[in-house]
Amino acid sequence: MPAPFQTSRRVEFRDTDAAGIMHFASIMGLMEEAEHEFLRHIELPLFLAAEGGKISWPRVSAKCDFQSPARFEDVIDIQVAVQRIGTKSVTYHFALSCEQRPIATGTMTAACCFVGNDGIRPVPVPEDVVEKLAPYQQDPS
Repeated sequence: MPAPFQTSRRVEFRDTDAAGIMHFASIMGLMEEAEHEFLRHIELPLFLAAEGGKISWPRVSAKCDFQSPARFEDVIDIQVAVQRIGTKSVTYHFALSCEQRPIATGTMTAACCFVGNDGIRPVPVPEDVVEKLAPYQQDPS
């Protein structure tokens, strides 16, 4: 089983509040950026072509627990693991740290949806997507 996918980002000035502490919304953005980088790493496009439309992954749940502040210029290490592959959704687990000091942990669940001219509807996660994600499925505890 592969280790969780890892990437890092520097806290930019735009990510902080007046005290120089990273704003909670910016941490959620880092989680999404890390998810997208993970998907590129496993060669899984964010939008999949489908007959008459495309498969997309809107968020249906997002949660983050904060342990300590991140500040301007800190380098945040982000681990991404697949927590759960459901019938019509995928849940990712994120662990953010700075110099091994925990910053936050979180989860995001994305629904597998078909987007076409007649709207958007949930659909089963395609088997080829399951095959690419399954090796990264881990118990985050």
